[in-house]
Amino acid sequence: MQLITGISELVVNYLDTLGELGVITDAALLIDDGRVVWSGPSAQADTAVESHLGDGGLSLNDDDIANGEVTSANDLSGLETIDLGGKAVIPGFVDSHNHLIFAGDRSEEFAARMAGQKYSAGGIATTVAATRAASEAELEANLVHLLDQAKRQGTTTFEIKSGYGLTVTDEIQALDIINRHTEESTLIAAHVVPPEFKDEPERYVDLVIDEIIPAATGKAKWIDVFCETGAFTEDQTRRIIEAGKSAGMKPRLHANQLTEGGALKLGAELGCVSVDHATFASDEDLAVLAEAGTVVTLLPSIEFSTRQPYPDARRYVDAGVSLAVASDCNPGSGFSNSMPFVIAIGVRDLHFTVEQAVWAATAGGANALQRTDVGHLGVGARADLAILDAPSYRHLAYRPGVQLVERVYSGGELIVDNRSRD
Repeated sequence: MQLITGISELVVNYLDTLGELGVITDAALLIDDGRVVWSGPSAQADTAVESHLGDGGLSLNDDDIANGEVTSANDLSGLETIDLGGKAVIPGFVDSHNHLIFAGDRSEEFAARMAGQKYSAGGIATTVAATRAASEAELEANLVHLLDQAKRQGTTTFEIKSGYGLTVTDEIQALDIINRHTEESTLIAAHVVPPEFKDEPERYVDLVIDEIIPAATGKAKWIDVFCETGAFTEDQTRRIIEAGKSAGMKPRLHANQLTEGGALKLGAELGCVSVDHATFASDEDLAVLAEAGTVVTLLPSIEFSTRQPYPDARRYVDAGVSLAVASDCNPGSGFSNSMPFVIAIGVRDLHFTVEQAVWAATAGGANALQRTDVGHLGVGARADLAILDAPSYRHLAYRPGVQLVERVYSGGELIVDNRSRD
């Protein structure tokens, strides 16, 4: 059991209300068996420990636990105490949109884009070629490297997509790798039409439906499609999503990243849990999504990296849409796996409040994955948390580009310690 005290601000979060962080100041957090069993003011920590361990025979007083140290004569040998000395604690970030299984480098493409070349969906084919040429060991090593980077930035829950193999063998290999690292695995064989089917896109759609989806059944939790000009049409998307649903996969969608098409309405109609990007959204789109209860996952680092216009989050909030933000880390349109970076852009350029952005990166991501055990630090939640080298969660947007994540816990286990070893 662990008792964390000296927390300047503890972000607890409420999963159902955007921006409601449930902040407790001068707080403490009690963890047992990898779960949160209590949180509250530090002054009540003795009572909480006594209640949890008491069994009627343990009695503590206000001096038994002081400044994160056990001073009691009672047997509390099973209690680890951690005094943060005035640092903020937030839930671990939930990154609900990631493309981390790939090979190759597209930095040259990025440089060309910054020099004025327009982004298009077709660049994905470059990564497809490199990914097909890579070994399974090489793909997994790159994934582990990227996951380690993201964990050091405070991310504890990852959704990861396939989509750079685009053959039965390559897509299943990607899912097998993903499933060794997260339970949130997504099949997006409909990421782009591969070069060998360039002139026969319908044949590729048939391959996805008739061969890849059946082979992925039981390996992919989610089914996704890039519904966009240069990728897949609305009709093709409908067919693929329906096939995935019939195979037991839950639907999500890449929608309206480059154009204001009908993908957002289609996502709501098909019962997609989340529609992602949504860069171009009409008032009607937002009304339909709000009515359907579909989560809209905004991906600010993509607009940053492609120079697409930033969506105004205030429109989405005013429309009553459920929101999340995620990194969409991928080698082409945005190669950042830093959720603090996403929060900073979300506040400055999408006009989220700081509270809304932090919530969207934690509780919002949990909603986008239909998870109630992560994204918050309420009683019963997984003890996934990030300790900040700062007195307030607001520093995540206030100090962009600074490594503020000091330590990260997953299931109550310390998985990252960024503190200096001097």
